[in-house]
Amino acid sequence: MHSRRDFLASLTAAGAAGVLGARSTLADEGPLETTTIRLGRFPGICGAPVYTAEALLRAEGFTDVRYVPKPPLDAVARSDADFDFDAAPWVVAQLAAGEPITALAGIHPGCFELFAHEPIQTISDLKGKRFGIPTLGSSPHLLLAVMAAHVGLDPRQDINWVASPTGYSIELFAAREVDAFLGFPPEPQELRDRKIGRAILNTTTDKPWSQYFCCTVFGNREFVRANPAATKRFLRAILKTADLCISEPKRAARRLVDAGFTKRYDYALQSLTELPYGSWREFDPADSMRFYALRLHEVGMIKSSPNALLAEGTDWRFLNELKRELKA
Repeated sequence: MHSRRDFLASLTAAGAAGVLGARSTLADEGPLETTTIRLGRFPGICGAPVYTAEALLRAEGFTDVRYVPKPPLDAVARSDADFDFDAAPWVVAQLAAGEPITALAGIHPGCFELFAHEPIQTISDLKGKRFGIPTLGSSPHLLLAVMAAHVGLDPRQDINWVASPTGYSIELFAAREVDAFLGFPPEPQELRDRKIGRAILNTTTDKPWSQYFCCTVFGNREFVRANPAATKRFLRAILKTADLCISEPKRAARRLVDAGFTKRYDYALQSLTELPYGSWREFDPADSMRFYALRLHEVGMIKSSPNALLAEGTDWRFLNELKRELKA
């Protein structure tokens, strides 16, 4: 509890100047339409800007900050949560399915690593092999389908998809019941420590995947429309926390562990120092959404026009305003 209080105090101190310094901006935005905010929660590390943002959310005026356990991943669409994040291909697929969500910003590129057992060396070697996924339509399923198509494979014919009964593919891979799977922190660290398989691709460093946002923030469509001030203040807290994950990775890693989002501090710290959280200032999330929408459309996994999806399912106004506001 002491370390948690210290961390929250440090975040509050670090963020207070920005919040208080923007007092006129907050006034221009109008009062919060609601002081309650509900965020998706899933064990992991890469979503640290969302998971460690409580202090800055409170500084923005939210008095009731709740983390809603997931699955189900459709909590935002069902109005059980207001905001969440997931990989861009998954967000695109949800929009194509008509789910009432709105993409708001990218958090960072990368975080997934493709692990395989010998003799697999490349994505092309996955032809005819078993690939472990949580479920059909999950982020690893969609992302690997796009990767397979990128090297000339037909993801519908050339990959044997094996869904995990528990929703976690890592143990299928460890038991050699599948030949490969995509893991995100802390799964890659665990596999390396256990000396199981090898990473043959890292979306944080390998092109073209490293050039596009992976984790993407989205909100319930009606909540975003009805609560513009709350949406902008939520997003401001998340983006400021992303910057703090860069400047204060040790404190952010400790917060993740203390709050139960992950177990190993060393894994958390390693991930926070490797993931490019500052990319929200540089990358264009529209480019990322368009890239994955086009790839998924090419392999027949979505039918909607990519341009129509971007027009109907994204709202970059808040992000663009905050990029100007937080440019220092």
